[in-house]
Amino acid sequence: MSSLLILNGPNLNLLGTRQPEVYGRTTLDDVQRLCESEATALGMTIVFQQSNHEGVLIDAIHAARGMHAGIVLNAGAYTHSSIALMDAISSVALPVVEVHLSNIHAREPFRHASFIAPVAVGQICGFGAAGYALAIRALAGHLGRLSGGTDS
Repeated sequence: MSSLLILNGPNLNLLGTRQPEVYGRTTLDDVQRLCESEATALGMTIVFQQSNHEGVLIDAIHAARGMHAGIVLNAGAYTHSSIALMDAISSVALPVVEVHLSNIHAREPFRHASFIAPVAVGQICGFGAAGYALAIRALAGHLGRLSGGTDS
């Protein structure tokens, strides 16, 4: 059974109360349950983690090598600023799907740039919490866990 790391960055612990007009009222616990359900339906398991600290996120990415088949990453604001996260992803050679609750391309210009996107297999944004389920499904397809494999 394949395992995925679902990794969440800064301020995502405040989901449901932080700017609900942007991020919705879904809590991080709700997101975790959604991810567990989607992974189970695909015959996969997850480890769900959140940290407000860049180094902890980097350590989790490093530890994923040899333990998980891939990573779903919502790096939060670190998406737009962390070369260190980009380097960590590059160094572990695991497929990563970048996910964001809001459509980062329809927001402030500084949010349009992602240091994660160039080293990710794909990016899903703007679908709220459902984006996590889409990311898990996309990653499962990339890993060949869905019938029909992957299409480009």
